[in-house]
Amino acid sequence: VQLQASGGGLVQPGGSLRLSCAASGSTFEINTMGWYRQAPGKQRDLVASIPGRGSPNYSDSVKGRFTISRDNAENTVYLQMNSLKPEDTAAYYCFVRSWSFRDYWGQGTLVTVSS
Repeated sequence: VQLQASGGGLVQPGGSLRLSCAASGSTFEINTMGWYRQAPGKQRDLVASIPGRGSPNYSDSVKGRFTISRDNAENTVYLQMNSLKPEDTAAYYCFVRSWSFRDYWGQGTLVTVSS
């Protein structure tokens, strides 16, 4: 599975961005899709994930502000980010987990929240 992420950029505090990540290749393997982020000098943390069946999962820091969704026909996962804060600044990495629990990663897309 190959992943191509897009949608990062510079936004002011309180603004919005939408990240996209399109999967290609052996997409029949895909179960869970989601996003991690990594700020400079910090570990990579889960932001949100959405399984093939079931409800989305969010980190406490983004609940109520971010929404994850997926288009299974297009093999694409989205992350709508609203009310962005400077502490949301990070490189965002999309991932998919296969039904056999193998993880695939996309390249990072940088989100900078600054005035």
